[in-house]
Amino acid sequence: MLHLALFRQRALLMAAAAVVIVFILWNVPAFDFLMYPLRLFVTFVHEAGHGLAALITGGRFDHFVVYSNGAGVATTSGGARWFILPSGYLGAAVFGALLLYLVNTLPFPKTLALTVALFLAVITLLFTDLFTTAFLVGLGFAVVLVLIWRFADRGFAMLILNVLAMITALNAVLDLFSLVDNSGATLGNISNDAAAFSREIAPLVPPVVWALLWCAIAAALLLAAIYYGILRRIKAV
Repeated sequence: MLHLALFRQRALLMAAAAVVIVFILWNVPAFDFLMYPLRLFVTFVHEAGHGLAALITGGRFDHFVVYSNGAGVATTSGGARWFILPSGYLGAAVFGALLLYLVNTLPFPKTLALTVALFLAVITLLFTDLFTTAFLVGLGFAVVLVLIWRFADRGFAMLILNVLAMITALNAVLDLFSLVDNSGATLGNISNDAAAFSREIAPLVPPVVWALLWCAIAAALLLAAIYYGILRRIKAV
């Protein structure tokens, strides 16, 4: 019981520290150089979400790219498009929210760091081209997490995983929020996910409606992770 209480105290402390770090990273321009790789990581998760959704629904995941400006494209074939298209934003939201919940509830954060590292490495080696931005982002973060598993203490591992989870989940929500005002935007001749969903799946419903719905789902996932992973446990400390 004492061990569990100490874990909960440390989890709350690291979560609080992560909130402060994320707030600083997000609002202080001097730290943009740290936010940049994190933004690329969110795009990596977003595009992987599209591809994994294709695999889950019986399609193919050929590969994906991440551009240096933070955009990305996943190339898939077959599968259920109604599930694939929203799974970029919502996949990133699920990844961030689930990681946030797990790191604050499971008493083995270093093992969790290794698990995430292996996941990133597998996705990178299977679905990115050698030495592209996506390849470097995936393997780079995987290596960092392996080093944390090998050399860091539990508290530092919890802090880093909390920061990574919060950045990913918040970016998913904020990207969707910006999509509400820009739901017809394109990357070259590639329309964004909400516009593509409206065109391919539900042409009678405008893209802004899908952007709003996905934004609400992503926000709900993040709030649920914060409540069940952090706030509800304050009473137990």
